[in-house]
Amino acid sequence: QQMSWTPLLLLGYLFYLLLGAMVFQLLEKQAESHFRDQFQLEKLKFLQNYTCLDRQALEQFVQVLMEAWEKGVNPEGNSTNPSNWDFSNSFFFAGTVVTTIGYGNLSPSTVAGQIFCVFYALFGVPLNLAFLNQLGKGLNAHLITLERWVQKPGRAQVVQTLTMTIFLTIGTLLFLVFPPLVFSYVEGWSYGEGFYFTFITLSTIGFGDYVVGTNPNKHYIAVYRSLTAIWIVFGLAWLALVFNVGADLMEKFLQLKWHKPDLSFADGATIKLEDEPEQPRIHIPS
Repeated sequence: QQMSWTPLLLLGYLFYLLLGAMVFQLLEKQAESHFRDQFQLEKLKFLQNYTCLDRQALEQFVQVLMEAWEKGVNPEGNSTNPSNWDFSNSFFFAGTVVTTIGYGNLSPSTVAGQIFCVFYALFGVPLNLAFLNQLGKGLNAHLITLERWVQKPGRAQVVQTLTMTIFLTIGTLLFLVFPPLVFSYVEGWSYGEGFYFTFITLSTIGFGDYVVGTNPNKHYIAVYRSLTAIWIVFGLAWLALVFNVGADLMEKFLQLKWHKPDLSFADGATIKLEDEPEQPRIHIPS
């Protein structure tokens, strides 16, 4: 007998949020307190070394630094640094708008730019979703072709599982494993930081604590951020399909249908490999 899984989903969702809040508080609050105390100590040392300044003047200068950072100007740089709004950086920013990543490290500061950004996103986000949907259909078509090429009578479940494994493996290598190596080399990050940036970007979470091509002490090739934007688009389509697989599996689990003999991992929990007309739904998490 089936039970309504909507209340269970709601309770699980709330529990997951509460669990995340507790874990993040446990992991980050003490470090934040340490950094805050360290920053205050550094300000006191600065005032002791430069007696011509008082606390009020220092606080005003810190405020100027914070405002510069919010405007996308790195306080470590100088007037000879490349513009944050050259074509390559602007192309990258446009990509973060239509994909709803929104790092937050760079944003329009003029009224005209802000108004244009609103209307650009209004039409660009649906356009991006339509493009990713078509891209997902293309990926799904390749999966169906691969399935039919290797399918043998009596081995449908094994073949579909193998197809899904190949899809996940190749995508993981192209979008989650190899890119952090490139970012680690170019940006000087550790592999863990590069992997963190990769997933946070492709999942469109986009905290903005790590962004490529923003270090004023490094010289980047002109197309570096543009190529990164292209990688983001294809990575979004792949990860969205993976999220759909996870969502379908979770729905089957919550609906308590796993005990039925006609349901398996390959029947309905994948990207609908057997039902060609019904293509996967692309949902970009925000």
